[in-house]
Amino acid sequence: MRGHGHNQGAFLDVQEARSILVVDDQPETRQAIFEALTRAGHAVALAQSREEALEAFRARPFELVIADVDSPRLPGPDLLEEVKEIRGGTPVILIPTDGSVGDAVAAMRAGAFDYLPKPLSMDLLAETVARGLSASNGSGAWKTGCPAADHPSADRPIITQDPGMKRLLTRAAQVAGSKATVLIEGESGTGKELLARYIHRASDRSDGPFVAINCASLPEGLLESELFGHEKGSFTGASMRKIGKFELAHQGTILLDEVSEMGPPLQPKLLRVLQEGEIDRVGGKHPVPIDVRVVATTNRDLLDWVEQGRFRQDLYYRLNVIPLRIPALRERAGDILPLARYFLEKYSRECGRKVKTMGPEAESRLLRLSWPGNVRELENMMARGVLLAETDTVGPADFFLEEAGCKERPDAALATEEDLRISTIREMERRLIRRALTETDGNRTHAARILGISVRTLRNKLAEYKNLGGEAGQAA
Repeated sequence: MRGHGHNQGAFLDVQEARSILVVDDQPETRQAIFEALTRAGHAVALAQSREEALEAFRARPFELVIADVDSPRLPGPDLLEEVKEIRGGTPVILIPTDGSVGDAVAAMRAGAFDYLPKPLSMDLLAETVARGLSASNGSGAWKTGCPAADHPSADRPIITQDPGMKRLLTRAAQVAGSKATVLIEGESGTGKELLARYIHRASDRSDGPFVAINCASLPEGLLESELFGHEKGSFTGASMRKIGKFELAHQGTILLDEVSEMGPPLQPKLLRVLQEGEIDRVGGKHPVPIDVRVVATTNRDLLDWVEQGRFRQDLYYRLNVIPLRIPALRERAGDILPLARYFLEKYSRECGRKVKTMGPEAESRLLRLSWPGNVRELENMMARGVLLAETDTVGPADFFLEEAGCKERPDAALATEEDLRISTIREMERRLIRRALTETDGNRTHAARILGISVRTLRNKLAEYKNLGGEAGQAA
């Protein structure tokens, strides 16, 4: 393969840098992007045709691809599809010479990470590249041929045997067909984005785009532009119109991840979007109507933030039309081993390892851990175990528990395989109710919220389990 610009050759190997493939048949554009990204410390490879790009991509696990769309030599949508086929988690930024809102929406539906029409603003490109690399994780797992453990997957199933989680999924499916806004609460790592994607797939908008944005990852000025877009010349560096995430999600779903981190100045603007169904681009003269289903997530107690004056009450109630709470992994111990076995099979396959099972001692250790990082922590641990296992069976030493700072629960001795089998039916419900009432000093409303059920359901369960004993028995 020929090199382009500075006679640098097809591959520029900077060991510590993030690897990016730039595909464009215009030498000036390739050179400008190459210089901007190498100044930022990235390892940049260049290709001037679809064939060169695919040859490079098959030979090296790039963490991000930037590709022209319009050239006959570079059919953008086709190249995007082939990149996704080879390595589905790689973010692809498309850079058309002249793109419309319709083209941008089509690109996002096809799986593009973002869509930046030319002429390119290098500042905006740098910011978009930073977000794309963050999404691809850059943990180094790609270098081993194994996908990053905490990269969200659009088609990853929700694995559960827990009665509360099953009820939650049933409720999510019931409301998926409406346009009602959904607020998903839960600790970090519980799978809030997975549930949001589940709702999108179960809705009549499943053929439309699913667009996610993390409200905590961008400063306020950039977040407004990312959400609502901006017009050319609306601020310094705005050399072209940018289509915001709300417009890109037209006739689909937008996920406002960690919406609690949105600053006070932006909150009334989001409220107006929810009320009026239209957005105002930064620097725009006219509102733009949109048809979008909004799903928001938070790892905080948002009502508590309202009481502290950190989040608007009217916005909270607009978002909280359908409240869903994902329980922490420690609250659904029956899911630990099914999830662990799923991740073991997944990473054994994707990392090319012949690891088939976990030993009894390894499973026992998993059951005794406190899991502050929830399902994400479990997934990372199983990826680590698969990579480090020296036989076809993962043992407890392969998890590197002490090195990773993992701690056992105070009641770890109770977590046995027999206990887990019981916990998937009536006994687990009784124990969860007892624990929730104990933690809330018998407050049924708070206990029901912890359990993810209504107060009426809790009352019925208490009547059913009159022999619970302890706090739960007294409440019944």
